[in-house]
Amino acid sequence: MEESKKCRMCTVCLGYGCMGQLPGMGGIRNSENFILNCKGWKLLPDGPFEYRTVPVRLAPMTGGQMNVGHPDEEHFYADMVGACVRGGIELSIGDGSPDTKLLWGIKAVREAGKKAAVFIKPYENRRVLERLEWAQEIASHGGIDIDAYNIATMRNQAKLEKKTASNLNEIKKFLSGRGIPFVIKGIFTREDMNLVRELRPDVAFVSNHGGRVDGPKGSTAEFLRNNIEELKKNCGNVWVDGGIRDSVDYAKAVSWGADEVLVGRPFATAVLPEFNGVFPDKKFFCGQ
Repeated sequence: MEESKKCRMCTVCLGYGCMGQLPGMGGIRNSENFILNCKGWKLLPDGPFEYRTVPVRLAPMTGGQMNVGHPDEEHFYADMVGACVRGGIELSIGDGSPDTKLLWGIKAVREAGKKAAVFIKPYENRRVLERLEWAQEIASHGGIDIDAYNIATMRNQAKLEKKTASNLNEIKKFLSGRGIPFVIKGIFTREDMNLVRELRPDVAFVSNHGGRVDGPKGSTAEFLRNNIEELKKNCGNVWVDGGIRDSVDYAKAVSWGADEVLVGRPFATAVLPEFNGVFPDKKFFCGQ
């Protein structure tokens, strides 16, 4: 793995240190949407929703060794899950190539005695359902990471497909039959909003994959603000991630109607051995 692909340990993760690093921690167009995600919460005025305490959840992440720089992929999941459990953070896991990434996430959650939201890439439905079966014993929610289709290298390598309402409805029925709430992750376009309106998922998860994938220019903060009323009419709960860095960002998301707030990069880098040596006094946002 090239050194330039690893996390650069910026004191505050705002998207500038890893510009142009894909694969790696950066995002498309010199991390344009990654940077906009972080700025978006600061620029957003307080929203119309009454403030309340909502859960903070670990965002689904894989590739800890390749993209982040953790020395061991299996222990990356165990370290993150263990740290989040100790901090009272809800859990999510994702999948990737090879399948051991998902299996290690399932193992970490099982050994912690917890449940997690499980997000599967948009493979053909046969493969999606197979992976949800692997995870069903530890799944608090089951979701499809529809925005992963926009990662060109992964789309070609893993044979991802653009999900239709019909595809997703089959998965929703599968999960409903097992009492597992259904999540559509990656809501960031009008086309995605049409899926929410047609399928009425248990959770609509506003995300642009941390600004890493190809798609419209913009931040998840602005997308949430512009679409929250329609989202609330067509799903059970609204989740959001992308650029959440501190308690102010958390409060802004809640004021704009988020029922859960998900955090990725700060939690992933906090468990790196190098981080603990370089910034031993650094305090990451933990939602408390």
